[in-house]
Amino acid sequence: MLLVNPMERFINTIRNQYLIAGVAFLVWMCFFDRYDITTQYNFQTEKTKLEEEKAYYTTEIEDISQAIKDVQYNQSEIQRIAREKYKMKKDHEDVYIITEIEAPETK
Repeated sequence: MLLVNPMERFINTIRNQYLIAGVAFLVWMCFFDRYDITTQYNFQTEKTKLEEEKAYYTTEIEDISQAIKDVQYNQSEIQRIAREKYKMKKDHEDVYIITEIEAPETK
């Protein structure tokens, strides 16, 4: 039975050309390639941010579409907008506009 010294076994493993090529490939792909690990992480965070924005704007579009439908077909909604935005009133009404004034900051 032939016993191989652990140091010789380690050196033989390191000399293996397939192992060297595999490690070199992994190092290249992880750190030097155009789409390395940090680039992929940045792409994922940007993708997540854009998906959140898409969801937000989708709900905003739905809300605005519903508001447009309400204005087109609902008379009370038209009156509400006219009163709030354009300060319109009926003949027998008085309109009072109350605004809040913020107190100055004290040091």
